[in-house]
Amino acid sequence: MADQDEKLIRGVGLTGATTLNMIDMIGVGPFITMPLIIAAMGGPQAMLGWILGALLVMCDGLVWAELGASMPHSGGPYNYLKEIYGPRKLGRLMSFLFIWQLTFSAPLSIASGALGLSQYSTFIWPSMGSLTKVVVPVIGTVEINSWPIIFMATGVLAVAVFLLYRRITLIEKFGKFLWIGVAIAIAWVIFAGLTNFDLAKAFDFPPGAFTLNSGFFLGLGSALLISVYDYWGYYNVNFFAGEVKEPEKTIPRAIIISIALVAAIYIVMNIAILGVIPWREFADLANSDALRQHMISTLMERLYGTTAGTIATVLIMWTAFASVFSLLLGYSRVPYAAAEDGNYFRIFAKLHETNRFPYVALLTLGGLAAVFCFFRLADIIAAMVVIRILIQFLAQIVGLLILRKTRPDYPRPFRMWLYPVPAVVALVGFLYVMFMRNGFITQLKYAVALILTGVIIYLLRSYKRKEFPFGSDVVTNEI
Repeated sequence: MADQDEKLIRGVGLTGATTLNMIDMIGVGPFITMPLIIAAMGGPQAMLGWILGALLVMCDGLVWAELGASMPHSGGPYNYLKEIYGPRKLGRLMSFLFIWQLTFSAPLSIASGALGLSQYSTFIWPSMGSLTKVVVPVIGTVEINSWPIIFMATGVLAVAVFLLYRRITLIEKFGKFLWIGVAIAIAWVIFAGLTNFDLAKAFDFPPGAFTLNSGFFLGLGSALLISVYDYWGYYNVNFFAGEVKEPEKTIPRAIIISIALVAAIYIVMNIAILGVIPWREFADLANSDALRQHMISTLMERLYGTTAGTIATVLIMWTAFASVFSLLLGYSRVPYAAAEDGNYFRIFAKLHETNRFPYVALLTLGGLAAVFCFFRLADIIAAMVVIRILIQFLAQIVGLLILRKTRPDYPRPFRMWLYPVPAVVALVGFLYVMFMRNGFITQLKYAVALILTGVIIYLLRSYKRKEFPFGSDVVTNEI
């Protein structure tokens, strides 16, 4: 991996890495998912979803921090899984499966940001519509987004790809510029909520709000799934680690700082909103597009008028675009790392001749994300979270425990605090998110089908190339 990193430019410092993490984390999600979390738990006790979600991702963030500092190469988990489980043995399969799932989960994640932006714009242009039903041969009737929503979402992706089609030092500057709009949006929402805050309204708990029954735990599982999705992105720096200055120090610091700041922002922002708009209104209208899709715009319109609602909408759209920009940046580096290592299609190893960035991976992920813009946002989020947890996060957490036990002398510039407690908490927490929800079986089937398909493809390739489990060779120059 050292040869691979030498071809890239280490141009991202701590401020840039933290900024790119945070604009990845703060997309449109937290501005549209609050009604869903409240509906899941039935009251302001839904704040537990944000608080426990922050604890969960901080524990997992320490896993990413230790592995990222130990193996500071572009591609992130591709390198970790390969090294932990054996570069010529099981690690070859595990790293391939990671890239295989990322081929689907990364565009799903990117598409969710583009769709969130497009759907939020309906506050200004309500005639854009929402969902429509179409008949697909073999599959049957499915729901897709309206054509105006699709066109805007794909246009957003095109602009993001255009801006990313340049050297990393310029991209860092773009990231800092985009963060300005994100910060303005957050600051305004918190200011508006706190200056109009009603304590009784914010903490109007219903009877039995904290009764520990099956309904409470199932609701908490659904709330955690949504909050985990909203927090995700704290690991973005690991994906482009080969372009980070002093990665052994920068990666852990960027992860920890970004999680702490975003957690504080989310918790304060959501409590502030609950102090203005009664939670019962969210619960009653949880299936209403008006409040679910335009929560912040509705808040600003009620407090300051129609113009304020429109300005808030533009700021949220800016925030969503910043997230799409950061997601595309990070994920496009992963197929490149695998292709350079001979464990994915060789074409993804191509770099731009002058600006030294993986342009084939960037264009491919942008194109696949455009395809996923046809589908419902809620379906995209659920499928992405379950696939990512099952194939990536659990394997990585267990892998860290294995690496600590089997290779105690492995270089660790950063060591997890209170080891192994955070790793165990993250492992149990992600399992809870996967299984403690109504309807989890459907998404689990998708993830299992994806794993089986990936295993079959890997076995066919490895048989031809005489790699694990059919041999010990590692082919680096085949398509």
